[in-house]
Amino acid sequence: MFAMKQVKGYQKSAVKAASMTIVNPNAAGIDIGDTIHAVAVPGDRAQTPVRTFGTMSCGLDEIADWLQECRIDTVAMESTGVYWKPLFGLLIRRG
Repeated sequence: MFAMKQVKGYQKSAVKAASMTIVNPNAAGIDIGDTIHAVAVPGDRAQTPVRTFGTMSCGLDEIADWLQECRIDTVAMESTGVYWKPLFGLLIRRG
């Protein structure tokens, strides 16, 4: 629970955090950067569920291998610019 601050004369009391339904338990999230990619998988899939990888070919292969080991079949990528394209192409080729 967290408390809301007073906004324009309205006092909000404590609110409960909303629970969210898991839509795809086999999904991962990838934050694409120019020098590193941060990849997060569900907590029960790996001892370290968030890892960073390099952006060269060997790093991209490591990402694809790790996602397969973690039984991931869907990814959501966040990227500014075109840095997502090499990883996207590799993941499509790898299935």
